[in-house]
Formats: sequence, structure tokens, C-alpha cells
Amino acid sequence: MSHLAPLISDLALILICAGIMTLIFKKLKQPLVLGYIVAGFICSPHFELTPTVVDTANIQTWSDIGVIFLLFALGLEFSFKKLMKVGGSAIISACTIIFCMIVIGMLVGWLFDWRRMDCLYLGGMLAMSSTTIIYKAFDDLGLRQQRFAGIVLSILILEDILAIVLMVMLSTMAVSKNFEGTEMIYSLSKLVFFLILWFVVGIYLVPQILKRARKLMSDETMLIVSLALCFGMVVLASQVGFSPAFGAFIMGSILAETIESEHIEKLVSPVKDLFGAIFFVSVGMMVDPSMIVEYRYPIIAIIVAIILGQTIFGTMGVLLSGQSLKIAMQCSFSLTQIGEFAFIIASLGVSLGVTSKFLYPIVVAVSVITTFLTPYMIRLAVPTYNAMERHLPARWMNLLCRYTTGTQTVNHENNWKKLLSAILRIVLVYSVLSVAIVAICLHFIIPLCIATLGDFWGRIVGTVVTILALAPFLRALIMKKNRSIEFKALWADSRFNHAPLISTFILRVVIAILFVVFVIESQFTASAALLFGIAIMAVACMICSRVLKKQSIFMERTFIQNLRFKEMHQEYLGEKRPEYAGRLLDRDLHLSDFVIPAESLAAGKTLKELNWGKRFGVHVAAIIRGTCRVNIPDGNSRIFPNDKIQVIGTDEQLAVFSDRVAKVANTFDDSDFEKHEMQLKQFVVDNSSKLVGTTIGSSNIRGKFHCLVVGVESSADGLLHSPDVNREFEENDIVWVVGEEDNLDRLFTAQHVE
Repeated sequence: MSHLAPLISDLALILICAGIMTLIFKKLKQPLVLGYIVAGFICSPHFELTPTVVDTANIQTWSDIGVIFLLFALGLEFSFKKLMKVGGSAIISACTIIFCMIVIGMLVGWLFDWRRMDCLYLGGMLAMSSTTIIYKAFDDLGLRQQRFAGIVLSILILEDILAIVLMVMLSTMAVSKNFEGTEMIYSLSKLVFFLILWFVVGIYLVPQILKRARKLMSDETMLIVSLALCFGMVVLASQVGFSPAFGAFIMGSILAETIESEHIEKLVSPVKDLFGAIFFVSVGMMVDPSMIVEYRYPIIAIIVAIILGQTIFGTMGVLLSGQSLKIAMQCSFSLTQIGEFAFIIASLGVSLGVTSKFLYPIVVAVSVITTFLTPYMIRLAVPTYNAMERHLPARWMNLLCRYTTGTQTVNHENNWKKLLSAILRIVLVYSVLSVAIVAICLHFIIPLCIATLGDFWGRIVGTVVTILALAPFLRALIMKKNRSIEFKALWADSRFNHAPLISTFILRVVIAILFVVFVIESQFTASAALLFGIAIMAVACMICSRVLKKQSIFMERTFIQNLRFKEMHQEYLGEKRPEYAGRLLDRDLHLSDFVIPAESLAAGKTLKELNWGKRFGVHVAAIIRGTCRVNIPDGNSRIFPNDKIQVIGTDEQLAVFSDRVAKVANTFDDSDFEKHEMQLKQFVVDNSSKLVGTTIGSSNIRGKFHCLVVGVESSADGLLHSPDVNREFEENDIVWVVGEEDNLDRLFTAQHVE
């Protein structure tokens, strides 16, 4: 009889227990995470009625893999652009909650006379609410569409990314065994450096690789390539001193910016579910009932601290961000639990050997109890608000009302602020890339040249190669934004701006010179005058080189295209509203999507025959048909079944039109969409324009230039009027036009050509 390896028998036991518990918890409509934890307890040595896992070391390795997959999947759902769009409300709320809960956690640990590192890790665990549990609770209670739910989910996005930062900081503290300010500054600087480096390089390279290999990508190869990228970044992150989970999250967030992100997420999901289940089962295996009984008072204290801390400081944080008291209380009552990240932070402390053994089971017990309480806390928010509204003095309620309505501010950035922030961003990004290139060349390229060509010629060739590799980035660092709109406006605005503007240029030149000096000085011994002379000549050649200019423009354009590729792809296929649609809202015009049903009477007819503009006052901006998109279709364009049309009109016009058309989700794939990006622009009809005295219909703007007039601001009353084909253009009219950039340029040029 063959012998079965302990790992296989342990895995069988874990999956059997997990399978039974997930079915039970699914039937009870409880989070599956709790089922996994209970399954772990059942197959642990602390539960004597069932078989026990034999090889706990291997299970711990599998659980570490589970953490990697969990963070990789979280990164796939995360987006740096999404983080930029969560808004100031979520940022203020999340930062307030995290800071206050860390302090509360440390205070609770201090009251029980725990070690300093235990207090710190406890604070980190209490600061992170459970994304999974809150998502499920909102779904079960039917609250996902409510306004406060959107704010909560934005706060959770920020908490997830800040949890990664917190893990890095806690790891650094654990290794250094101190809390020195210089050590923390170094760690944060290192974190920022590698975040920028990996994000920029990843966004530049990874989408290119996936795009070129798209024809070779089956589901199997896509899964293998994705996991290869994930674990490659895991190894790289570990090599430079970060946790493996951090590397998995970074690669996931890079892949989230590609159009294959949803496909990758679906492929990785089963693997993530398997290893994630093993991780949560391993968490349950560490639950010791005797230890929970022994530490029952700290458990109760931590639960009370979470509930009171989140409700009080969470409400304060959301209030500070400008939300109403009711919204703030609904948000804070939803966050009164800890979940996945608490387990991950706890396992990090255990693996580093810096936390006490009792902390893990305590956190698990607290998580289980607070998870069960979550739906009740969410339901309790509105009654608590009603009670507070009845008992709070009217003067306080009026003060809160005035504050929350007075925090809606408009962001007016002056040219100096825009220019300096852009230059700072450019200097930071290109300096990080330059440092990375210098480090690679000094450690690999130059030693290789020396080994191949000898010491003297090897150093010369290696130095030249390093400077050439730096050249495109240093030139971009120096020249970017020197001809921007803000720079020109400030230069023309006042002669007193000339000196500061020149200083921004000189400062960047000095930074580039210092990079070149450092490279040369690292290989040769020479006087400072000679070093700086050579560096100045090299930088001057970079500035004057047209080849480097084209190269730097190409690299930046490729990066921007990769960063926007997913967004533009979604916009092209009608999955996302175009950018100009938001600007139409200011003029009471809207862009809506409609799908033509197969049985529609409109199917098979041309737009001229349908005459929707005259009948309903709406205008078709685009037709999306299978793998094709037609922007600004003319009257001869025919509507076919299942076409998705994008229509511009007012609320009333679209409401009438929508009665005739049913909405159906329909998305397709296409790669040729970048040139079809739509824009909204405006121009003034001056006395030299050929349009003066002509009507919209006779001007043939739509037929000749494939542009659509969506509104005309009359010079007489200053109001925006819906376009009427029989209305004549008058001098000083402001015409709002939608079209592709090339067509808009042709229109603007042609109206003045004699």
C-alpha cells in the first residue's frame, strides 16, 4: 500500500472541513471568511473530536501563498486613477479614521501592559475595516446604491492602499527594532522611490508585452503569464526589503490599468479562492479557546474600542469632509469591524517574530464577533441619528448644517501652482528613473564592460553607455513644461515672472549636471573643474539633440497611451462616458446610451428617415456597432438592430426618447479607437467667418466636417440654445461643437479660409 504524503492528507482534511463549513455558512447567509476560520479551528489540535493537521509548516507556506494571491487580486480591483478620483471626502475621512484607530489600539494595548510592538501591531489591525464583509452586508441589505455606501467604498479603497503602506512601515520597524525618525524617513523615501519606479516602468512595459502577445494568449497562457509577473514582482519586492504581499499588490495594480485586467481577474479568481481559503483556515487553526478565555477581558475591551472608536471618530472624520451628520453616522456604523487585513498584519507580526502568541487568536475572536455585529450596526445607524436629532440642541444642528453645506469649494489653480506642481512631478519621476538607471549601470553594465574590455577602456565605454542611457530622461527633466501654456502665460503676464521662470529651468539643468558628474566621478579621478566642464558639455548636447527630443517624446507618449488605453477602450465601446459628456452637464445637456432592439421600427432606417432631431430634439453623437464605431454619423447612416447609439439632449428630450428605446448592455472588442476620441470645443463666429448669415443646415458642418453643433450661445441674450437647422449664425455667436480632433481642426480652419 503506497504511503500518502502528509501534505496531501492535510490538504484533503482542510478542504473537506472548509467545504462543509462554507455550505453551512452560505445557508446561514454569513460571510464565508468566518466559515473558513471555523473550519481551521475544527482541524486544529485545539479541537479533539476530528482529525488534526499533521504538517503545520507546509500549511503555513501555503497560507503565505494565499496572502500573495489575496493581495494580487486586490491590486487587480484597485486602480491608481481610481484612487485619484475618490475625492477629498474619502481622503479626509480615511486618514482621520486610520490615525485615530491606530492611537486607540495602541492605548488599549498599553492599558493591558502589552509590549510596545504588540500595541503598535494592534493599532494597525484595528485601523482596517473589512472590505469583503462590508460589500456583502451592503448587498444583503440592498444599500449598494445609496449615497453613503459610495463614500464607504471610497474609504475602503484608501484603507486598502494605506494598509499596504502600513505593512511596509511595520515590517521596517520590526527589522530595525526601533522607532527612530531617520529610519522612518528612509523607509518612506524608499517606499516612494520604488512605488514610482515600478509603476512607471510597469505601465510602460507590461501593457506593451501583453499587447504584442495578444494573439498568442489563450486562457491558459494568460493565467501563466499573469502569475509569472505576479511572483516575479514578489521576488523583486522581497529582494529590496519589502514584504512579498506588497510586490503582489503592486503587480496587480499595474495589470489593473490594462484592458485584460477583467479577464485576468476571472482567471486568477479560482486560484485565489483556493489559496485564500487555505490562508483563512490557517488563521482558524491558531485559535486557542483556552487563550481566548484567558484574554476575555482584552477581547471585550478591543470590541468596545472598535465599536466606539469607529462610530465616534468615523463620524467625526466624515463630518470633517463636509458630509451631513446622517451620512457620517451611516458611514461610521458600517465600518465597525476588522477583517482580512487584520489577519494579514497579524500573520506578518508572527512571521517576523515581533508579536506575542496571544495576539493572533485575540484578533481572530474580535474579528468574528464584530463581523456578526456588522449588519446590526448598519441598521442601527439611522435610529441612532434620529435619536440624536431629537436630543441635540437646535443651535448645534444648525451649525452642522451650515458647515456641511459650506465645504463645497471650487478648485481654482493659478498658473504658478499648475506649473510648479507639474515641474515637481516631472523632476521626481525622471530623477527616480535616472537613479535606477545609474544603479543598474554601476552594478551590472560597467563591471561587464570592464571584464570584457579591460579596466581603462571598460570604464570609458561603461560611462558613455550610462550617460547615453540617462540622456533621454535628463533631457525630458530639463525641457518639459518650458513651452507649456502656463509657462507662456506667466512669461507674458509680467516681466517680474521672467527670473523665477528662468530659475526653474536652471535648477533642472543643475540636477542633470549633477547626475552626469556623479557617473563620471564614480569611475575616474579628476579635478572638479574638469568634471563639471565635461558634464556641462554633455548636458548641452542633450538639450540641443533632436534625436533625444523625439525619443523622450515617444517614451512619454507611449506611457500616456498605456495609462489611458483601458479608459479609452471602454469609452470607445460605450462602456464609459466620454470626457466631454461631463462638460455638457454644465449646460443642461446630457449624453445617454441606448440600444436598438431587434424588433425596433427604427432598425434598418437612416437617421434622415428617422428625423430624431426634429421629432425629439436629440442628436446622435455616435453609433457603436459590433467592432466598429461611427462618430457624428450623417443623415445617410443607417441604424441596425443591436446598435448602441450615444445621444445628446436635455433631460426632458432624453426622457421622451427613452420611451421608444430599451437599454441593453452590449460590449465588443476593438483596437482601432484612439483616433476616434471625441472632444467638445467651442469657437466664436467673428466678422471674418464664412458662417455669418448661413444656417446650421446650409453650412453643412455635419456632412462636410463630420462635426455636430450641440448648442449656440446667442450674442443677443447670452443663453445656450439647442441647435436649430434653420437658425442663422450671427456675429459673436459662440458655437459648441462635438467631433474628432482632426475634423474640429479642419472646421475651425475652413471657416476663415477665403
